[in-house]
Amino acid sequence: MKYYLVALFDEDSYKSIEGIQKDLSKKYNLYKNLPTLHITLEVIDDPDIDKLDEVLKGILKSYKRFKVEIDDVICFNEPYKSVNLRVKNKGYIQRLNRTINDKLKLNGFNVRKDASNWDLHISIANTNFASREWSKNEFLNACHKAQEDGFYKLAKIQRIELWKPINNKRDMIIKSYPLKTFLP
Repeated sequence: MKYYLVALFDEDSYKSIEGIQKDLSKKYNLYKNLPTLHITLEVIDDPDIDKLDEVLKGILKSYKRFKVEIDDVICFNEPYKSVNLRVKNKGYIQRLNRTINDKLKLNGFNVRKDASNWDLHISIANTNFASREWSKNEFLNACHKAQEDGFYKLAKIQRIELWKPINNKRDMIIKSYPLKTFLP
């Protein structure tokens, strides 16, 4: 089974992004329960969860909450039919993404070969967990409209989680790693 290591937003950032997700879902009748907004950092095939947890704790213990720049709408065509917000792959998140990939590879985990070839993004609407398949025309219209409207935000990341690929918030979270907070 594949597991996903994801970055999650603080409440204010989440609410500002969720508006777009709700609008698309309502307009195209996509979701009964909206999927949790996140940035996928890594996909890990069939890991030993206990070993993975120890390695991730070691990697993440020194990381603090941080901001990411969301600067555009990108769409992934069929078979994904996915409307996404692009996350700038620079700074803190780029370093974290590369470190996670490198250290997991060094510890024998089956992950992506090259973290720099990964477009960091936030999926806001696609066919995964949707209550119905949207048509190609609906997808193209949604993509065009979202790109026309554009999106820019500095969003705050407050924790990293390890997920199973299911749309049940209670059962999908395997491990949660809160990031340190800055002292004022």
